[in-house]
Amino acid sequence: MWQRQTYADLNKKYHRGERWAQRKLDENKINSVVKLNKDTELILTADTTFFSRSEGLTVFREPNLKKIVWWRQTIGEKAEVYRLGKEHLEKNSFTIKAVVLDGRIGIREVFSGIPAQMCHFHQKRIVNRYLTTRPKLLAGVELRDIARTIPRSDEDELSKKLNEWFLKWEQFLKQKTTDQSTGRWFYTHKRIRSAYRSLKINLPYLYTYKKYPKLNIPNTTNSLDGYFNRLKSLLNVHRGLSPQRRYRLIIKILTGR
Repeated sequence: MWQRQTYADLNKKYHRGERWAQRKLDENKINSVVKLNKDTELILTADTTFFSRSEGLTVFREPNLKKIVWWRQTIGEKAEVYRLGKEHLEKNSFTIKAVVLDGRIGIREVFSGIPAQMCHFHQKRIVNRYLTTRPKLLAGVELRDIARTIPRSDEDELSKKLNEWFLKWEQFLKQKTTDQSTGRWFYTHKRIRSAYRSLKINLPYLYTYKKYPKLNIPNTTNSLDGYFNRLKSLLNVHRGLSPQRRYRLIIKILTGR
């Protein structure tokens, strides 16, 4: 299954025709949740990966059980898709005790009332997106250095660092530039402002895992990201499948069959 094989290769190996291989793949029943014991308590890592601009897959994984517990095809990372997954699990008598997310706007609200952990890796990536990995301005250099301490800090310590940084650079952040062609102004250092705002908004969710130590909440979605990389590697072995057959193959991989 998980090596590069054309229909001709399968025909030779199993002494069957192309239609047989297609039929076997098409016969797989598509579900969107794996079988677990009822009333199971779940710690979820939730994220979406894309195979093309219009073809994505949202997945919920239980890192402690090392199981994919829900998935759905999607054309975008939308809060509604995550809401469907949450409701599906709850209707099937699962209890979501905590969730690890990448900070996408609107998705955290789907899990309102449930402890939510902001992925440390995604938070640092957001900061790097605004500041780059080599900021030119000292304010950006110092802010990026603060972001790099996230895994070694706690909420109080990080909050203190951010407040001290803001007091130091407050006037700098207020600087404005006027567009000579339109007469409109904008903040001169808007990317540094955005990086700071992201850290402040996500601060209450960066250390949820420390507030609930007994739940064994991971502080990143890395286990799921690694799973996505493996999934894409396996799919790459079977290039040329139609979208419908590729999705059925994805289901076989997700369910470990």
